[in-house]
Amino acid sequence: MSFSFTAKQLEAQPHLAGKATHCMLFGGGRSGKTFIAVRSIVMRALKAAKSRHLILRFRFNHVKQSVIFDTFPKVMELCFPEVEYELSKTDWFVTLPNGAEIWFGGLDDKERMEKILGNEYVTIYLNECSQISWAGVMMVITRLAQLVMQTVIDGHTKQPRSCPMKLRMYYDCNPPSKAHWTFRVFKQKVDPETKEPLPNPDNYVCFQMNPRDNAANLSPEYLDTLRGLSARMRRRFEDGEFADATPNALFDEATIDRWRVMDSDALPDMVRQVIAVDPSGADEDDNAENDEIGIAVAGIGTNGIGYVQEDLTVKAGPATWGQVAVQAYIRHKADAIVVETNFGGAMAKQVIQTAAAKLGVRVNIVTVTASRGKVQRAEPFSSLYEDGRVRHVGILAKAEDELCAFSTSGYTVAGSPNRADAIMWALAALFPAIIAGPKEERPKRERAHRGAGAWMG
Repeated sequence: MSFSFTAKQLEAQPHLAGKATHCMLFGGGRSGKTFIAVRSIVMRALKAAKSRHLILRFRFNHVKQSVIFDTFPKVMELCFPEVEYELSKTDWFVTLPNGAEIWFGGLDDKERMEKILGNEYVTIYLNECSQISWAGVMMVITRLAQLVMQTVIDGHTKQPRSCPMKLRMYYDCNPPSKAHWTFRVFKQKVDPETKEPLPNPDNYVCFQMNPRDNAANLSPEYLDTLRGLSARMRRRFEDGEFADATPNALFDEATIDRWRVMDSDALPDMVRQVIAVDPSGADEDDNAENDEIGIAVAGIGTNGIGYVQEDLTVKAGPATWGQVAVQAYIRHKADAIVVETNFGGAMAKQVIQTAAAKLGVRVNIVTVTASRGKVQRAEPFSSLYEDGRVRHVGILAKAEDELCAFSTSGYTVAGSPNRADAIMWALAALFPAIIAGPKEERPKRERAHRGAGAWMG
């Protein structure tokens, strides 16, 4: 195996090695951003003995999976096959033959971060910046301070000479909305907090790289998958564009990204598990003009965190959506099916009971009534998402499209947010204290039909 730059990676080199201290690579997924940034860091480390370099993500588990055990060894194998290195799995840093070190960390690991931030570095790389707050950037940037010498060839005399290595800060991201600091700093060249112009705007440069620029290293199936995403997801992960910010948004993709759980095996045991249904008026044979039936699976773990695990929304009649809901109840050993009864009332309960009878199980049904508007129901959960007390398992693209369209002034796109509504009903059952209000607004418990797991009140 050998390494060769793509045309876009060659174009990125002058930005990574230019006069600016701060360089951000942005664009769609798997466009080669992380690979080329890590390669640049290794190059710098090999040029400067005993230099220190730092690669950070928001979550340490993610930097382990995506960089330490994936991108970094690939870079070393393809670009530096003769360079030996040692990886400390205690403190998680690599030592190169010249004594240079490359450290890895996660901003969520406070104990390790205290040790990491006790060092100074000549290079810092923030990977997946959409997940990192501006406050996190400000904390880390104070450690970009190591004075280290490197040997270079003088352009005039052609003789080696020693000079200080330039401090560099690298960033990358799949572009979130234009409200995020990455857009403010690197596109608008303003301070994200004060909105004042940056004092040295030329010190901040950015460069766009997209999956089609890296097609030679990707499977055609992956590119086809990107084309099949929703418009919002295509814009971000295929076209690599920043989205217009929803004014006063209740939920945003950067927050959802920050806390996302990609490995379902890493979930804690669930204290309570529910299937939530937001019915519509679709019948079994002719439902083309009707809304989808929102069906969401969510649970609350032993750590007190809520996990939205599946979006099973369907456009189908009662026989179908009832079966989907009950099958999920069985599969997840759920405590209850939470069903919104404004539309159809007793009919919605009957649909679930009929499906359960056909599948030979008894189910516990909790009915809820929408006495407030969609935005008012969603607002209490915005802070839970922000604080990481609600997390998505995997990418729930269409449901996330709907959530990101909620603002304090209303739902900002056409259609009905059935997927988001189902998630809100599930979270209301898992976090009853959040939505506690007048008695008639609280979920009413159906005591009959206990089944594959009991409702834990």
